[in-house]
Amino acid sequence: MAFTLSSPILSFCSSTAPGHTSLSTHFTFPVNTRHGPSRFAIAPIKLHCNSTKDDTKGLASWHSFPAKLYISTVGHGTETIKTLIATILIFVQISSPLCLIGWEFWSSPPAKAVLYSPDTKVPRTGELALRRAIPANANMKTIQASLEDISFLLRIPQRKPYGTMEGNVKKALKIAMDEKDSIMGSIPADLKEKGSTLYASLIDGKGGLQTLIKYIKEQDPDKVSVGLASSLDTVAELELLQAPGLSFLLPEQYLKYPRLTGRGTVELTIEKSDGSTFSPEAGGEQRKTATIQVVLDGYSAPLTAGNFTKLVIDGAYDGARLSRTDQAVLTENSLDKIGYNIPLEIMPSGQFEPLYRTTLSVQDGELPVLPLSVYGAVAMAHSEDSEDYSAPYQFFFYLYDKRNAGLGGLSFDEGQFSVFGYTTVGRDILPQIKTGDVIRSAKLIQGQDRLILPNEN
Repeated sequence: MAFTLSSPILSFCSSTAPGHTSLSTHFTFPVNTRHGPSRFAIAPIKLHCNSTKDDTKGLASWHSFPAKLYISTVGHGTETIKTLIATILIFVQISSPLCLIGWEFWSSPPAKAVLYSPDTKVPRTGELALRRAIPANANMKTIQASLEDISFLLRIPQRKPYGTMEGNVKKALKIAMDEKDSIMGSIPADLKEKGSTLYASLIDGKGGLQTLIKYIKEQDPDKVSVGLASSLDTVAELELLQAPGLSFLLPEQYLKYPRLTGRGTVELTIEKSDGSTFSPEAGGEQRKTATIQVVLDGYSAPLTAGNFTKLVIDGAYDGARLSRTDQAVLTENSLDKIGYNIPLEIMPSGQFEPLYRTTLSVQDGELPVLPLSVYGAVAMAHSEDSEDYSAPYQFFFYLYDKRNAGLGGLSFDEGQFSVFGYTTVGRDILPQIKTGDVIRSAKLIQGQDRLILPNEN
């Protein structure tokens, strides 16, 4: 599904001719195609320059140059000045150990060699991705974001900014109290009682915001971590009550497909077929079967999740054989267990509805609500006939490995597949699955009420 970049072939060439000075650079790398052998391409070069002033701190800056930079020394007025400045900058950059930060040549095209900026922010766990995908009340989303920031602050090794953490929680608490009517008003009448209980727990419960402030004041990072997880779980439960269905209308032509209008949970029992066993649970015995739970997100991928849910209910995955690659665990194709040919379905971040039959351009900053770059992400394979459609039956668990990802920690296949859920229980089982192992059973244990089947009459 992905290709790996190998070491580049790099060459420089500078020449001087009467009236002209030129600097040519070539950056050659192999490109794998889906339907043929590798081919080679020439792309703009990235020059990396390190400061030698302090050996203990590696200061680096990347600069983009076009494949061929050509400067004419013949000209008049403004062009002569531009040429002179550019020539000086080029030779200073080549000869000096210092990096020129912030300069952009007027002749340079936008850099295309991104696998994104190293500070790209995407959810790194299935739980976080699922929580962010809930289409809930804006006040609850502000509370959620304020609390999630604490997760990053907790990673700071030595002197943790407890004052900032306390400020984040107090901000969340103030919004929760001041906007109670708005928060509770977003919950359907039949769920108000449960919502009131959750709201009270969020404010002053054992795992609520008041308790979290107490843990922060004690400056105990372990207690803060546990309290934060509890508060965020309560936030997610309240948000799910505020999102009883889809926040958008599906295109009419897609109403012929099954659809999941919320969350669902599927439990898969995996069986070893070669006589080996899965690692024992804590204090337990060796086991030939193990359980995996997958949370399906119909809010972001209603058609894909709906098709998968119907297949599970129909028993299509009971007895399905699994194959293992370096990047995925996938079901083997089956001709007698066919679902619907669902169009590729991806919800972009910041959008209110999914795109259909359209991949995302991560180079241009497009990122999905449900990223593939999470260990245990669950997605449909591509159709054999067209990558604009997902396979009607074949799905896979993605074994994301950041060591083989781009600079921003994103998979090379990000934005190319219909992700519809995440492994939330049994992630430790995935690396133990081998080719030939079997899904003994697949059951829908939650979400039956959110599944809408098409009228087939």
